[in-house]
This record gives sequence, C-alpha cells and structure tokens, in this order.
Amino acid sequence: MTSFLSIITFLPIVIAAIMALFLRSNDEAAARNAKWVALLGTTATFLISLFVLFRFDPANTGFQFVEDHAWVMGLRYKMGVDGISVLFVMLTTFMMPLTILSAWNVEVKVKEYMIAFLVLEGLMIGVFTALDLILFYLFFEAGLIPMFLIIGIWGGKDRIYAAFKFFLYTFLGSVLMLVAMIAMYRMAGTTDIVALLDPARTPFPSETIRVLGISVVGGVQMLLFVAFFASFAVKMPMWPVHTWLPDAHVQAPTAGSVLLAAVLLKMGGYGFLRFSLPMFPVASHLAQDFIFWLSAIAIVYTSLVALAQTDMKKVIAYSSVAHMGYVTMGIFAGNQPGVDGAIFQMLSHGFISGALFLCVGVIYDRMHTRDIDAYGGLVNRMPAYAAVFMFFTMANVGLPGTSGFVGEFLTLLGTFRANTWVATVAATGVILSAAYALWLYRRVTLGQLIKESLKSITDMTPREKWVFMPLIAMTLILGVYPRLVTDVTGPSVAALLDHYNQSQPEAPVATAEASH
Repeated sequence: MTSFLSIITFLPIVIAAIMALFLRSNDEAAARNAKWVALLGTTATFLISLFVLFRFDPANTGFQFVEDHAWVMGLRYKMGVDGISVLFVMLTTFMMPLTILSAWNVEVKVKEYMIAFLVLEGLMIGVFTALDLILFYLFFEAGLIPMFLIIGIWGGKDRIYAAFKFFLYTFLGSVLMLVAMIAMYRMAGTTDIVALLDPARTPFPSETIRVLGISVVGGVQMLLFVAFFASFAVKMPMWPVHTWLPDAHVQAPTAGSVLLAAVLLKMGGYGFLRFSLPMFPVASHLAQDFIFWLSAIAIVYTSLVALAQTDMKKVIAYSSVAHMGYVTMGIFAGNQPGVDGAIFQMLSHGFISGALFLCVGVIYDRMHTRDIDAYGGLVNRMPAYAAVFMFFTMANVGLPGTSGFVGEFLTLLGTFRANTWVATVAATGVILSAAYALWLYRRVTLGQLIKESLKSITDMTPREKWVFMPLIAMTLILGVYPRLVTDVTGPSVAALLDHYNQSQPEAPVATAEASH
C-alpha cells in the first residue's frame, strides 16, 4: 500500500518512455496507437488514484500513504498526502483522460504530443505528493518543460513568444523560492516537510531584523515568506504578475489550456496552504491585508478587462485570474470557511474553467477562429453545444446549485469575518462575472444565424459530449453536496489553522485571559 503514490506519479512517465522508445511516429496507425496508449494510461492512473481516495481516512490529519527512502546527498525521497493534497491529486488524474480525449483530433507530431501530456501529468501529481522541499521544487519546476513544449510546438502563431513568457515568468519567480529552501535547510537542518510542519518545532524567527539598513517586520519569517510568495503568486497568477496567463492561454492548444487552467494554476494556491500559512504563520498574518487588497483588485480589475476582450480565450483567462483572487482571499482569511472555500473554489474552478476552454475548442476546431465577432446564433445549428456552454457559463457566474456558488460563498464568508471592506469590494466581482460571462454567451450563441460561414456548422460529436458529461456531473454533485469535499479537507484544514492561530504573537495572551 505504501507505494501507491509513486505508482500514480510515475506510471504516466513510464508509459511516456515506452511510447518514445517503441512507438513509431510517422504514420496514421502510429498516431492512433499513441492516442489510445495515452488514454488507457491516464485512465489506469485515475483508477489507481481512486483506490488511494477510498482508503484515505479524513479523520487522520497527518500524512497518509507515506513513502520515505534515502535518496541522494542526505536528501530523502518522501511522499504522502493529507486532506489538503489528496483531492488535488484526484483533480489531476480525473482531468487527464478528458484532456487526452479532447485532443483526439490533433494531427501534428501526435506521439510527441501525447508524451508531453503524460510527462506533465506525472510531474503535476508529484507536486501534490512530495514531502521533501527539494523533491517538491524539482517537480514544481520540471512541470514547466512539457507545458513550454506544448505551447511552443502545438500553439498558435505567436506560440514562441507566449511559451517563453510563460517559462520566464514562472521560472524566475521560483528562483527566490530555491534560495529560501536552502536557507531553511541551513536553519532547520532538514528538508523534510513533515518535520518543518511539526507544531512542536520552534518556528522560524519572527523578531524584527535590519537588512541593508531596513527594518524587516516579521524577521526571517517575512524574508522566507516573500521568497515563496514570489513563486506562488506568479503561478496562481495574482495581479499584477498575471500578464503571462492570457498570452499562454490564447496560444496554447485546447488541451494545454484545459490543464493550465484546471491544474497548473492550483499549484500556487496549494503552495500557500502547504508552506506559507503553516511554516511562516506570523509573516502570513502580517501580509494578510496586503494580499487581501491585491486579491480584491484582481477580482474587480480583471473582470473589467474581461469585458473589453474580443478573443474568447482571453475572456476565460481573465476570468480565471479573477476567480483565483477569491482563492487567495480565502486562504489568507485564516479561518475555516475561508480556507475550506479556497480549496473548494480551486477544485470547482478546475472543472468549470476546463470545461469552458473545451467549449471554445469545440467551435475553434470547426471555424479556426476565437474572435467573438465571428460567431452569433449558434443555438440554431448547435443546440446541444449551446446548452452545455450555458450550463458552464452559469456555473462560472456562481449560480446556486453549482459548485461555483459554494466556493465563492465560503471564501467571501471567510473574508467577511476577517475584513468587511475587502469582502464588500470582492463581492462586486460576482456581478461583474455575470456581466462578462453572459455577454460572451449572448454574442456567441444567441440571436439570428446570419453569417454564411456558420450555416453549415455541425453540433457536438458523441466524443465531445462524452468529454463534457463527467465535468457536468462533478459541477452538479459538488454544487448540491459540497460535503464530498469539505468532509475530506475539513479536519486537515482545522489542524492547519489551529497551528496557524496558536503561532500568532497574541495567541498566548488570549489564552491567558480566557483562563482567568
């Protein structure tokens, strides 16, 4: 049982290696075989991950399925999952078969395309299962390589620019994190994440220090927090370091956009939960208001920018930045509804945003344009597509009964308890999201079908419908029964927040007063 995490992490990579060595890449049969091997491999990975989920005990707030082996230079190969990470593993393995199915029409370098996605899946899972700082960093950074290739080789006409912008932004943001990890090893004597998360361990010093003549409130903790923040803020991405995301989405192929939105963006939020709050609690609390207002600005500003776009992918890309603003607000609210809501929002956004990019891909495959003005009246020729697009549009807006509502409500509730003004400003994002989402839907699907180029367009194929069905099911199920998520995450989140709150300078005073 202790090797299941390694199996689901490296199975896709092993399958990719087998494909690279034994599958030809220059004929139609080889391309078909590559698609089937990738689909079966990702499906097998998902089925094995289901076993991990079913055997997972939510009441146990520690790490489960732990693997710990000697590695190199005194480092450990250590993996495990808790209530926070196990659902991100499931999100990754759930989305991968659907992503492969969505790429069934690819015709250029098919074998290499499938290999890139298989390697990316293994590296993404590794981020959520690693329990060693250096192992985490290797998975975190290595994931840039296959996505860089996916955008740079199979992307649009400006793919090279978008690929390098994506790589440089995310890579440079992570350099500081590596420096911080080395400093943490020097101070703590270990890179073991479990040891660093131990509440009994003395936290990194938070007393004010002077650096280059400048007083740093929060001391060493603040310096480490800023280094990790630089990496995770870019990965989310947070405003104002979000500008790489619209370019990457526009130029990436549909399958690349789906994974970028559904999983890769979640690594930043996961990093805040795994490192920032528990390891640097004092610095996280000091930075709370700053991050609150960055998040509120992101929600309002990027929603307004989305209203001005003419490319469908850019509308959804800016929508993703806005929705990630709710995530960072919820995380740094530092209370149960906020953090539970942030995790729920990330999972929900994975299903909804992935589906919206698939919706764009459906009509792009037929018309080879994402220009909003090129469409209109599609409901007359594509009623099934119009219904699916409407469903995910409303879920993205946060319609009650869908998972989008639960995540936004909980994060706003948690934020309201921490800062009423920030929650009030952020709540306007609900109205703005309805504005740009419904505006996009009306322009693309409603009205008369007057453009000649659209009069022969065909509705979704059975394969395309099958891709959407699991996403529709998850969006509805989590919308009406959110406890499927909160029951798993709740105990681990409660343990995290207990450590976070007890680490604050005022906690001992409050405890003493309560005892009187």
